[in-house]
Amino acid sequence: EVIRLEPGEATIQVYEETAGLRVGDPVAASGSPPHAWLGPGLLGATFDGLQRPLDRLAAGGTWLLLPGRAAAAFEPEGAGMAGPRLALGPDRRWSFEPERSAGDEVGPGDRLGTVAEGPIRHGILVPPDLARGRLLELPPGDHGIAEPIGHLETAAGIVPLHLAQRWPVRVPRPVLRRLPVERPLLTGQRVIDMLFPVAKGGATVIPGGFGTGKTVLEQALARWSDADIVVYVGCGERGNEMAELLASFPDLVDPRTGGPLLARTVLIANTSNMPVAAREASVLFGATIAEYFRDQGYQVALLADSTSRWAEALREISGRLEELPGEEGFPAYLGSRLAGFYERAGRAVVLGAPERIGSITTVGAVSPPGGDFSEPVTQASLRLAGAFWALDAELAHARHFPAISWTQSYSLYVDQLAPWYEETLDPGWRERRAEAIDLLVRERQLLDVVALVGADALPDEDRVVLEVARLLREAFLQQHAFDPVDAARPPEVQIALLRAVLAVRTGLSAALGRGATLGQAMEAPVLDELRRARS
Repeated sequence: EVIRLEPGEATIQVYEETAGLRVGDPVAASGSPPHAWLGPGLLGATFDGLQRPLDRLAAGGTWLLLPGRAAAAFEPEGAGMAGPRLALGPDRRWSFEPERSAGDEVGPGDRLGTVAEGPIRHGILVPPDLARGRLLELPPGDHGIAEPIGHLETAAGIVPLHLAQRWPVRVPRPVLRRLPVERPLLTGQRVIDMLFPVAKGGATVIPGGFGTGKTVLEQALARWSDADIVVYVGCGERGNEMAELLASFPDLVDPRTGGPLLARTVLIANTSNMPVAAREASVLFGATIAEYFRDQGYQVALLADSTSRWAEALREISGRLEELPGEEGFPAYLGSRLAGFYERAGRAVVLGAPERIGSITTVGAVSPPGGDFSEPVTQASLRLAGAFWALDAELAHARHFPAISWTQSYSLYVDQLAPWYEETLDPGWRERRAEAIDLLVRERQLLDVVALVGADALPDEDRVVLEVARLLREAFLQQHAFDPVDAARPPEVQIALLRAVLAVRTGLSAALGRGATLGQAMEAPVLDELRRARS
């Protein structure tokens, strides 16, 4: 890809290993920027950072037997640049059911028909960059990706229509108009849904040091969130993490359909040993695929793990360009590049008829070195995302999952989402949320006092706060990611459990007022039942 032009000199970034290139080797210009192929065949597929299908390339890959290690597969050089036949499947045929007929006038974004793909109806759309015109033909039938399904007569001439379309990954796909967010992305994680929610169409950041559970949390969101489509981008993580992901995803059961979760998931696996330029491009391919499903009217979750590796790729490319570095060597335009990525989230009325409303919710993991949240990538992400789920190393080491810090995390979507929570779940949700956070903050302050003078020196009111906050952490905030019940709970159960835990505070105060000791009150059988209620 050409990334800089100067008089007499062009600078290009090569998305593959450059060893073996020599002066005089042939170079062919594609005439277009990097683009993604969009159409049936995306769901259930696993791509690398340039949308080359790993499963289909495996058969033609190079196998090396390394001494003392298992055989390893590598992509063949130059593979995957052959367009939609490779990216979306060369042999698959799709049964197209048209919704329009010959003579109809259609324009950008109009839905021509659908094909069945796994659990969804995959809409076939007029490309956004195509002029309005009149359909000459659009018959039903089985078609391959590269075969015309009909023809459109425009002012510029007759244009063939296909099941697939392509779009430059650095250009956001257009929408008719953007809408304010109004519904939460329900994740099944109580600390998120009840305390720090993210809106459908919003953006959130998950910063955390090594071992704090970023990848596990993103995989939990992929499985349990109420998004229609999941696009998971591994943009430069270690190879063993991506290998574990690729091994586990095919076996996961979709709680919504009972079928495989992979049937509504697109995986982009780009590891840290792949070319740095491809790592930078992988996030853009993921965002473009997410926009394509948004344009069909679906609610999409775009999960990027991790944007720090993406930013490191920008830093390396900037260094090779000999650009003036910014803070910690990152390019001065780091903030604008991150903004361009997060701004592709949103909720919108998309182009075309029938009217459709889709959304992209972006979740970006950040891996700050040493867990230092003051580093540039975390700070730049903070200014862009509406929710901040800070992972705490102490909670992670204590096996508290999700290890989201309730003192550092926040959500700017509370006011926008409060009407939905109050109408759907609980009229007092906002007050209960504030009470729960206040309890946790006061507990942190009181524990500092306890470390100096001991718990017995505290007045009864403060000891009640400590006990209720501990119950809130153990019975409400902590979840078991591998428990079939506790891994994710519906919002109705979550709010009921929160109400029950907060009611303990009133009950303990009443018991103390009747002359009972705090120890006697804490032995009430109902508290043991409450601790077991989460599972």
